[in-house]
Amino acid sequence: MNAGPHRPTAGPLLRRLDALVGEWDMQASMGGQPTGRVRATFEPLEGGAFLIQHADAVASEIEVPPEWVANSPFPLCTIIGLDLASETFYYLYADRRGVYRVYKMRLTDDEWKIWGQSGPEFFQCFTGSFSQDHTTITGRWEASRDGANWETDFDVTYTKVR
Repeated sequence: MNAGPHRPTAGPLLRRLDALVGEWDMQASMGGQPTGRVRATFEPLEGGAFLIQHADAVASEIEVPPEWVANSPFPLCTIIGLDLASETFYYLYADRRGVYRVYKMRLTDDEWKIWGQSGPEFFQCFTGSFSQDHTTITGRWEASRDGANWETDFDVTYTKVR
Protein backbone atom coordinates (compact mmCIF):
# COMPACT_ATOMS: atom_id res chain seq x y z
CA MET A 1 0.00 0.00 0.00
CA ASN A 2 1.25 3.49 -0.88
CA ALA A 3 2.00 5.62 2.18
CA GLY A 4 1.07 8.98 0.65
CA PRO A 5 -1.00 10.60 -2.08
CA HIS A 6 0.23 10.05 -5.61
CA ARG A 7 0.14 13.09 -7.88
CA PRO A 8 0.60 12.23 -11.55
CA THR A 9 3.10 14.25 -13.52
CA ALA A 10 1.77 15.93 -16.64
CA GLY A 11 3.28 14.35 -19.76
CA PRO A 12 3.76 16.01 -23.15
CA LEU A 13 0.16 15.47 -24.29
CA LEU A 14 -1.25 16.88 -21.05
CA ARG A 15 1.08 19.90 -21.35
CA ARG A 16 -1.07 20.99 -24.31
CA LEU A 17 -3.71 21.99 -21.75
CA ASP A 18 -1.35 24.72 -20.50
CA ALA A 19 -2.60 26.87 -23.40
CA LEU A 20 -5.98 27.13 -21.62
CA VAL A 21 -4.74 27.67 -18.06
CA GLY A 22 -5.67 31.07 -16.67
CA GLU A 23 -8.56 33.48 -16.59
CA TRP A 24 -10.46 34.35 -19.76
CA ASP A 25 -13.13 36.87 -20.70
CA MET A 26 -15.57 35.28 -23.15
CA GLN A 27 -17.90 37.25 -25.41
CA ALA A 28 -20.69 35.34 -27.14
CA SER A 29 -22.79 36.50 -30.09
CA MET A 30 -25.64 35.13 -32.17
CA GLY A 31 -26.01 36.33 -35.73
CA GLY A 32 -23.46 39.06 -35.04
CA GLN A 33 -25.42 40.39 -32.01
CA PRO A 34 -23.58 40.24 -28.66
CA THR A 35 -25.38 38.07 -26.11
CA GLY A 36 -23.32 38.61 -22.97
CA ARG A 37 -20.02 38.21 -21.17
CA VAL A 38 -18.64 35.25 -19.28
CA ARG A 39 -15.58 34.84 -17.08
CA ALA A 40 -13.94 31.42 -17.49
CA THR A 41 -11.12 30.13 -15.31
CA PHE A 42 -9.08 27.03 -16.21
CA GLU A 43 -6.98 25.46 -13.44
CA PRO A 44 -4.90 22.26 -13.36
CA LEU A 45 -5.97 19.48 -10.97
CA GLU A 46 -3.89 16.67 -9.52
CA GLY A 47 -0.54 17.94 -10.73
CA GLY A 48 -1.87 18.60 -14.23
CA ALA A 49 -3.57 15.23 -14.75
CA PHE A 50 -6.86 17.11 -15.30
CA LEU A 51 -7.99 20.63 -16.11
CA ILE A 52 -11.08 22.14 -14.48
CA GLN A 53 -13.01 25.06 -15.91
CA HIS A 54 -15.47 27.22 -14.00
CA ALA A 55 -17.45 29.71 -16.06
CA ASP A 56 -20.11 32.21 -15.04
CA ALA A 57 -21.90 35.16 -16.59
CA VAL A 58 -20.72 38.61 -15.50
CA ALA A 59 -22.48 41.95 -15.49
CA SER A 60 -22.35 43.64 -18.85
CA GLU A 61 -23.55 46.82 -20.50
CA ILE A 62 -24.79 44.63 -23.37
CA GLU A 63 -28.54 44.14 -23.51
CA VAL A 64 -28.85 40.36 -23.33
CA PRO A 65 -31.64 38.83 -25.46
CA PRO A 66 -34.39 37.24 -23.30
CA GLU A 67 -33.93 33.81 -24.95
CA TRP A 68 -30.25 33.84 -23.98
CA VAL A 69 -31.12 34.66 -20.34
CA ALA A 70 -33.84 31.98 -20.21
CA ASN A 71 -31.53 29.28 -21.61
CA SER A 72 -28.32 30.39 -19.92
CA PRO A 73 -26.21 27.44 -18.75
CA PHE A 74 -24.18 29.56 -16.32
CA PRO A 75 -22.60 28.83 -13.98
CA LEU A 76 -21.03 25.75 -15.54
CA CYS A 77 -18.13 23.44 -14.86
CA THR A 78 -16.04 21.20 -17.11
CA ILE A 79 -13.30 18.72 -16.34
CA ILE A 80 -10.87 17.82 -19.09
CA GLY A 81 -8.88 14.60 -18.99
CA LEU A 82 -6.82 12.48 -21.36
CA ASP A 83 -7.19 8.89 -22.55
CA LEU A 84 -3.53 8.20 -23.24
CA ALA A 85 -4.15 5.05 -25.33
CA SER A 86 -6.21 6.92 -27.94
CA GLU A 87 -4.50 10.30 -27.33
CA THR A 88 -7.99 11.78 -27.02
CA PHE A 89 -9.07 14.37 -24.48
CA TYR A 90 -12.50 14.08 -22.90
CA TYR A 91 -14.50 17.12 -21.84
CA LEU A 92 -17.02 16.42 -19.06
CA TYR A 93 -19.62 19.18 -18.86
CA ALA A 94 -22.22 20.14 -16.23
CA ASP A 95 -24.32 23.31 -15.94
CA ARG A 96 -26.93 24.99 -13.73
CA ARG A 97 -29.80 23.57 -15.82
CA GLY A 98 -28.84 20.04 -14.78
CA VAL A 99 -27.34 19.25 -18.19
CA TYR A 100 -24.47 16.72 -18.14
CA ARG A 101 -22.54 15.82 -21.29
CA VAL A 102 -19.34 14.08 -22.37
CA TYR A 103 -17.51 15.37 -25.42
CA LYS A 104 -14.28 14.43 -27.16
CA MET A 105 -11.71 17.18 -27.45
CA ARG A 106 -8.54 17.94 -29.43
CA LEU A 107 -6.09 20.72 -28.66
CA THR A 108 -3.19 21.72 -30.89
CA ASP A 109 -1.01 24.84 -31.06
CA ASP A 110 -3.49 26.41 -33.48
CA GLU A 111 -6.90 24.86 -32.77
CA TRP A 112 -9.27 23.84 -29.97
CA LYS A 113 -11.98 21.40 -31.03
CA ILE A 114 -14.80 19.87 -28.93
CA TRP A 115 -17.44 17.51 -30.36
CA GLY A 116 -20.04 15.00 -29.35
CA GLN A 117 -23.54 13.59 -29.60
CA SER A 118 -25.83 14.42 -26.70
CA GLY A 119 -28.94 12.67 -27.97
CA PRO A 120 -30.34 10.77 -30.95
CA GLU A 121 -30.70 13.96 -33.01
CA PHE A 122 -28.42 16.35 -31.15
CA PHE A 123 -24.79 16.76 -32.18
CA GLN A 124 -22.59 19.66 -31.09
CA CYS A 125 -19.18 20.88 -32.16
CA PHE A 126 -16.94 23.76 -31.09
CA THR A 127 -14.02 24.92 -33.20
CA GLY A 128 -11.73 27.68 -31.96
CA SER A 129 -8.54 29.15 -33.39
CA PHE A 130 -5.74 30.57 -31.24
CA SER A 131 -4.19 33.91 -32.08
CA GLN A 132 -0.47 33.82 -32.75
CA ASP A 133 0.32 35.01 -29.19
CA HIS A 134 -2.25 32.58 -27.65
CA THR A 135 -4.13 35.39 -25.87
CA THR A 136 -7.29 35.14 -27.99
CA ILE A 137 -9.39 32.19 -29.11
CA THR A 138 -11.97 32.90 -31.81
CA GLY A 139 -14.53 30.19 -32.46
CA ARG A 140 -18.07 29.00 -32.73
CA TRP A 141 -20.41 26.33 -31.43
CA GLU A 142 -22.39 24.49 -34.08
CA ALA A 143 -25.34 22.11 -33.82
CA SER A 144 -26.62 19.34 -36.09
CA ARG A 145 -29.54 16.90 -36.08
CA ASP A 146 -27.70 14.29 -38.17
CA GLY A 147 -23.98 14.90 -37.49
CA ALA A 148 -23.43 15.87 -41.15
CA ASN A 149 -25.26 19.17 -41.73
CA TRP A 150 -24.13 21.85 -39.29
CA GLU A 151 -25.53 25.28 -38.38
CA THR A 152 -23.84 27.92 -36.25
CA ASP A 153 -25.39 28.06 -32.78
CA PHE A 154 -23.31 31.00 -31.54
CA ASP A 155 -19.90 32.60 -31.95
CA VAL A 156 -17.44 33.09 -29.09
CA THR A 157 -14.24 35.00 -28.49
CA TYR A 158 -12.05 34.23 -25.49
CA THR A 159 -9.56 36.91 -24.42
CA LYS A 160 -6.96 35.99 -21.81
CA VAL A 161 -7.12 38.22 -18.76
CA ARG A 162 -4.26 36.57 -16.85
